[in-house]
Amino acid sequence: MTGTPTPAQIAARAEARDQVRTELRSRVVGGKTEPEAAAPRVGPEEVTGAESIVRSLEEIGADTVFGIPGGAILPLYDPLMDSAKLRHILVRHEQGGGHAASGYAHATGKVGVTMATSGPGATNLVTPIADAHMDSIPLVAITGQVGAAAIGTDAFQEADIVGITMPITKHNFLVTDPDQIPRTIAEAFHIASTGRPGPVLVDIAKSAMQSRTTFSWPQELDLPGYHPVTKPHSKQIREAAKLLATARRPVLYVGGGVIRSGAADLLRKLVDLSGAPVVTTLMARGAVPDSHPQHLGMPGMHGTVPAVAALQKADLVFALGARFDDRVTGKLSSFAPLAAIIHADIDPAEIGKNREADVPIVGDLREVIGDLLPELAREHEEHGKPDIEGWWRQLDEWRRTYPRGYTAPEDGHLAPQHVIQRLGELTGPDGIYVAGVGQHQMWAAQFISYERPNTWINSGGLGTMGYSVPAAMGAKVGQPDRTVWAIDGDGCFQMTNQELATCTINDIPIKVAVINNSSLGMVRQWQTLFYESRYSNTDLHTGHGTMRVPDFVKLADAYGCEGIRVERASDVDAAIKRANQIDDRPVVVDFTVSRDAMVWPMVAAGVSNDDIQYARGISPAWDRED
Repeated sequence: MTGTPTPAQIAARAEARDQVRTELRSRVVGGKTEPEAAAPRVGPEEVTGAESIVRSLEEIGADTVFGIPGGAILPLYDPLMDSAKLRHILVRHEQGGGHAASGYAHATGKVGVTMATSGPGATNLVTPIADAHMDSIPLVAITGQVGAAAIGTDAFQEADIVGITMPITKHNFLVTDPDQIPRTIAEAFHIASTGRPGPVLVDIAKSAMQSRTTFSWPQELDLPGYHPVTKPHSKQIREAAKLLATARRPVLYVGGGVIRSGAADLLRKLVDLSGAPVVTTLMARGAVPDSHPQHLGMPGMHGTVPAVAALQKADLVFALGARFDDRVTGKLSSFAPLAAIIHADIDPAEIGKNREADVPIVGDLREVIGDLLPELAREHEEHGKPDIEGWWRQLDEWRRTYPRGYTAPEDGHLAPQHVIQRLGELTGPDGIYVAGVGQHQMWAAQFISYERPNTWINSGGLGTMGYSVPAAMGAKVGQPDRTVWAIDGDGCFQMTNQELATCTINDIPIKVAVINNSSLGMVRQWQTLFYESRYSNTDLHTGHGTMRVPDFVKLADAYGCEGIRVERASDVDAAIKRANQIDDRPVVVDFTVSRDAMVWPMVAAGVSNDDIQYARGISPAWDRED
């Protein structure tokens, strides 16, 4: 049995440890320190598995990690403390860390990184992993696992996170051999960021972190079976160009894949060249400027009437990075019944999944549009541009007849649409706007004008309450010079507002607009429309009347934020301007809005888009307008 070390032995070990840390630190400051110049890093190097993880993250170019330490991942946190290249942000909940990594990835285009310990720490990442999977966000989640010998024994804080997350990750790994750490990290980042982006889980046994290993960064990756198709087939491109050049009622249906691929600049050229109207889905807001004269707005359940009508009456729908989601198509069998379909996507599994494509195109959208432009120009040169003047006359008539708008509330409270519209106008198109899910999300998509990609971030596919505040935090970390607004509902805000502490302590000055209708707003809207106004368990008691539980202004103060309350329309502009001027701490603005305000237009779930309601009880008469 080893005896208790003497004070001299402890001091000697501490000195040796400090020397190793100094050497490691000198290697990661950018290659400019004297220790590194005297002893350049060459060849393999002996480290612990935990040190290998840190080194791997540095080699791959990661700069920010959102996480919380715990028993199984604790060995990693010791060398992480010495890294000069990695900024670790201690979040207050693992879900917040995952959403923050998502917001960071969305705002920067880089892979977001989050870390958690085993068991409940890892399972708290399930929601943000599923969210990233649905919205194609490049994310690497690193979780600690119990020691390799204890796996499968129901050890303390053991959970099979690999099995749990298998359906909601692009790929996942369980690492028990420390020698495999560098290659696994490299492969995880490559898989997350290439092809259709998505989340990758790396679960690492505590025993692997504690063992000694030789660090060697892989010079190349060999992933049998993983070869995303990026270059489209030329025959399909020619067919698509021919259809687009001859259609009389074409529509470009643009999804979030355009933003993920960085193809917004090329898309703008396609829009201009084709002359076709374009609609941008909830995930694609900003891919085409809202000010562009050919942009009809957002399609779907809460889309604009012209956008929904255009798809229903089109003779050609060209889908780019979209997945024919049920919130866009409504009743699928009646969606765009007159249209031929061109579907371009990097994920072949999406093509034909919901709607059969007449011209399927598999490829990266930058490559697809880049190849399509000269082919379309050649078609125009050879056959002339299509006659779509009649189509535009119809579209412009719809735009004049059914403009964006809202009815002022009669209960004396603020109109949420007015609040959000003024927030966008006073902050401007360079701001970043982050929403959770619900009425506030739809109003933010409708009433803010988006002029550039990656300025609108939201939980689209999964619809995650609590997404906004931590995602805004991550976006601000990734884009520190941009104004970042979290537009949140009072229900969503209460799920993750503890991350305001993270923002205050780490100097992340986001702004939060709480659209406070004292209710679970979207649920209440459905109860109004479909459940005879029986408001079962939707009153949150946060804003109306004398009861405010919690008082969001006092809560903001408790978290070290600036708290502002707005209850009159005349105070809206001043509050937004004041919030935009504060840049040394987070700001929370509690806007008390009407609980009776509803999101319109609306297509009820499972109903044909032909039955869209412009407002309650008002439906367009398509046949008469034809």
